Amino acid sequence: MASHPLAGLLGKLNHVAIATPDLKKSSDFYKNLGAKVSEAVPQKEHGVYTVFVELPNSKIELLHPFGEKSPIQAFLNKNKDGGMHHICIEVRDINEAVSAVKDKGIRTLGEKPKIGAHGKPVMFLHPKDCGGVLFELEQE
Repeated sequence: MASHPLAGLLGKLNHVAIATPDLKKSSDFYKNLGAKVSEAVPQKEHGVYTVFVELPNSKIELLHPFGEKSPIQAFLNKNKDGGMHHICIEVRDINEAVSAVKDKGIRTLGEKPKIGAHGKPVMFLHPKDCGGVLFELEQE
């Protein structure tokens, strides 16, 4: 594995993102299970509200549409009850990771990393190149 181009680049699972049509109901579900749940934060540049559910070894990110052009709304139009939207993996160097995945023929959704909900650079990878899963890479 050490010779693989991504060896050493991929880190731990940061979060699993779930799109929800009812942010309060979803937040209350996790609160009722005893989880620490953040307040909703508008992420205007990404067209979503985010809520983070803290787990001992990772997080769950709840996503809800913000604004008329929210990418989450299209997902919810297809999945009325919501569902898993993407997974986020940490990388030690976002630019090196983006270069490595592009070299492997994996398409990115954007030309360069953007600042994500945690205030760190992120890049999404095309689900058609990732086994049908939308991947988010996030700088450690």
